[in-house]
Amino acid sequence: MKALPNLSLGGFFQSYAVEVDIKDASNATCLYANWMMRFLITYESNNGDYKTTTLNLSSSATHNGSVCGNDTQAALVAVQFGEGHSWSINITKNNETYQGDFMTLTYNTNDTAVFPDAKRKGPVTIFMKDPAGPVQLNTVFVCHNSFVIEAENITQIFWNVTVQAFVQNGTVSKKETRCPADRPTSAPTVPPTSANATTAPTTAAPPAPTPPKPVENPDTGNYSLKSGNKTCFLASVGLQLNVSQDKPLLININPNTTVADGACGNTTATLKLNDGNSTLIGFTFAVKNASASVQKFYLREVNVTLLNRLNGSVISSADNNNLSKWDAFLGSSYMCRKEQTLQINENVQVHTFNLRIQPFLVEANKFATAEECLADSDLNFLIPIAVGVALGFLIILVFISYIIGRRKSRTGYQSV
Repeated sequence: MKALPNLSLGGFFQSYAVEVDIKDASNATCLYANWMMRFLITYESNNGDYKTTTLNLSSSATHNGSVCGNDTQAALVAVQFGEGHSWSINITKNNETYQGDFMTLTYNTNDTAVFPDAKRKGPVTIFMKDPAGPVQLNTVFVCHNSFVIEAENITQIFWNVTVQAFVQNGTVSKKETRCPADRPTSAPTVPPTSANATTAPTTAAPPAPTPPKPVENPDTGNYSLKSGNKTCFLASVGLQLNVSQDKPLLININPNTTVADGACGNTTATLKLNDGNSTLIGFTFAVKNASASVQKFYLREVNVTLLNRLNGSVISSADNNNLSKWDAFLGSSYMCRKEQTLQINENVQVHTFNLRIQPFLVEANKFATAEECLADSDLNFLIPIAVGVALGFLIILVFISYIIGRRKSRTGYQSV
């Protein structure tokens, strides 16, 4: 088994590629896998806050317990890494295909390098279904672009994946099945060649450069979470990221490609948004003075992760767990139609538009009465003032017209 390092573009994390080559009794390859992965794990800290940490494969990963499988027994890829962490996947075989079944992640919160202040100590095991479809036997499954699998408090990120189970004759196939993320979404541009290139007239002036199109405000998305059959979290918001790297980058979150996940609770609630396996945003809300008779909720933490779809590396990762925004009485919703800016760190901002959110005590799948932000209140306050000023101005005009009319009438009377 080999583990080769991969440095993320942003320099935030280091992960390792894992290569597993399982042999059968005759020392022929029966299962081959080469992939990269990392995990984003949300855990409860000693002071009751929820934090998100990153768990990477280590250079000392092993694959003890991996088996080839056969017609009646599932193949198993099992990996152990770090301080008591492990991951595995069962792969089943049908008549003409093989397919991933269940993935299992066990992470150990006693690893203080990853979980420095975890309230719960010891190993935690999460099971999740592999969403990938069946693959023909004697065919390799390949996925270079990153893809994400989420379950409970875990986000798994995979990239540069090459897998073939139930290898025939000990030779890894050259036939490939590509994942949806690798498939082109539009016809590729044909580069110019001597056969299709058109020579422009030498007298033609080059076209004027097209100015960059300004980024429009994002579309508003509607998101919800359920606890059982009951809606427990409602959010309606347009989201835009402002990332300062070599040059400023504005990213609009597309509601049509964004999936909502998260968790509801009595005193904390988290909404996690995943836009196309490339942008992950988490909002954590908490209740102020949980023991008081009158309680309010507020936005306590926002974390943002941008992924490179080509290799799954983290382009940028930012977290601010010391916010105190969007507060409203428990049982009501918070609303702000004006643009707001959340400063996550010195390089990342989240802009919100047409926001309305209720993380607790949702009834009948509807928002409760809204408490409006100060910017909206100022707007509502200015509107009647503007109307009053306009009416006053109109009254003055009528009065002046009346005076002028009276004077003209009096002048005409005197001339007679």
